[in-house]
Amino acid sequence: MARVLEVDRNKCVRCFGCVSVCPTGALTASDEGPQWNSEKCKYCEACVKFCPVGALKFVEQGEEK
Repeated sequence: MARVLEVDRNKCVRCFGCVSVCPTGALTASDEGPQWNSEKCKYCEACVKFCPVGALKFVEQGEEK
C-alpha cells in the first residue's frame, strides 16, 4: 500500500511552517491549507515533525482515519 499525507483541516492553523521546512517542495500553501504533491515527496516527515498542532501524519492509503 502507498503512504499518503493526511492533513487534519480542523487542526491546521495554516501557519505553513510545513511548507517552509519541506526540502523537496512537495507542500504548497493554499486557502484550504497545505497541498501535498506525492511525486515530489521523499517521505522524510520533516513536515510532520515540524507541525505545532499535529495536523499532519502519513497513513497507508485506505487506512481508517
